[in-house]
Amino acid sequence: MLVEMMFYVFATILVGAALGVIVARNPVISALSLVLCFITSAAIWLLLEAEFLAVVLVLVYVGAVMVLFLFVVMMLDINLAELRQGFTRFAWLGWLTALAVIVEIVGVIWSRGGLGIDASKGGTAQPADYSNTLELGRVLYTQYAYPFELAAMVLLVAIVAAIALTMRSRIGLKKQDIARQVAVRREDRVRIVKMKAEKRS
Repeated sequence: MLVEMMFYVFATILVGAALGVIVARNPVISALSLVLCFITSAAIWLLLEAEFLAVVLVLVYVGAVMVLFLFVVMMLDINLAELRQGFTRFAWLGWLTALAVIVEIVGVIWSRGGLGIDASKGGTAQPADYSNTLELGRVLYTQYAYPFELAAMVLLVAIVAAIALTMRSRIGLKKQDIARQVAVRREDRVRIVKMKAEKRS
């Protein structure tokens, strides 16, 4: 009973945070809503006794990917006013795409006769020496080795693209001149002035 209540609480927060990702106008708020999505998803993984997936979700996505995403969002210096001008013009395309995705999901569920999960039965209890990390690694590096390597290459290309976008020339961009900073002398920065003491009137 307690597990079900916690699931509904976390699921409600997850749905609200997911709506915040697509509704928020500020990209930083949208990224923080996505962080909340990952944290609540990790809590649901913990309820399913998948501790490794929950820890990886928090450490990798929240700790690394989302921090990188926030830095990219802040460094890109996106002009939000210009971005919103073309939003209403292509809104119909977004709604059409969302409707197509919803129809596909409903079609898959309908063709399979449901989600294929019996909600009335809980998860089977595992022995004390069972390790879901070992089972996941065994499947990941044998059956899904090539998709795993392909996902790693996609992430690498995304990181390189993010760095290339931040290195583009922009108006008013200030760059550091490391050689000039190292070669600076005290006389160029500080000037000591000797003055006579004055009496207070």
